[in-house]
Amino acid sequence: MGAFDKFERGVENAVANAFSRAFRSELKPVEISSALKKALDDDAASLSRDRTVSPNEFHVSLATSDFERINQWGKEALIDELKKSVTDYAKEEDYAFVGPIDISMEPDMSQKAGTVKVTATTKRGAVAPATSNDANTQYPLLEVDSEHYLLTGAVTVIGRGSDCDITVEDPGVSRKHLELRVTRGGVIATDLHSTNGTFVEGHRISAATLVDGNTITIGRTHIQFWYSPEPA
Repeated sequence: MGAFDKFERGVENAVANAFSRAFRSELKPVEISSALKKALDDDAASLSRDRTVSPNEFHVSLATSDFERINQWGKEALIDELKKSVTDYAKEEDYAFVGPIDISMEPDMSQKAGTVKVTATTKRGAVAPATSNDANTQYPLLEVDSEHYLLTGAVTVIGRGSDCDITVEDPGVSRKHLELRVTRGGVIATDLHSTNGTFVEGHRISAATLVDGNTITIGRTHIQFWYSPEPA
């Protein structure tokens, strides 16, 4: 997106926000989504001609009345939808993440109804949503149940437990099933003493160094591993 297009969009957002404050006080989810996208634009950092990193942690402040309404709608479900919206927007703008997307919401008694305040930060994590297929040896790419992730940390744990870096909803997968460790010699897959085992290209392994295009199977879940751009 060009600078002029972003300027035009900024003007449209400013006008929309002005009318919002003037004519109504009830906050809509789309306005929160727009505020998050604006935070992505404002805080995106261009590291090279081909790589722009955007923030991945967002703290959303709302007026108390708006926060209560969000709770009535279903805050956790809304946050899940907002994460998808942020990821889709990053794909459109070719922004990269260095950690998982995290969105928190809190009420602020000093804030006016109908307004949104977003504080955005960039924090490295074990995995990040992949916004392109441009995997490399530094940031390999995984496809897990049609979701794409970049390995942005040294160690990634995959399993059924909610405390895993990638959670898989598969009864055949142990709570902590598989570890992927990025080393100078390659990415090492290690089975974490799982019940049903870990398989690479159909062979049960305790530990193995992955090669480009490998298929890892845990339970009924197939994981594709890439460190070169994934074929279309």
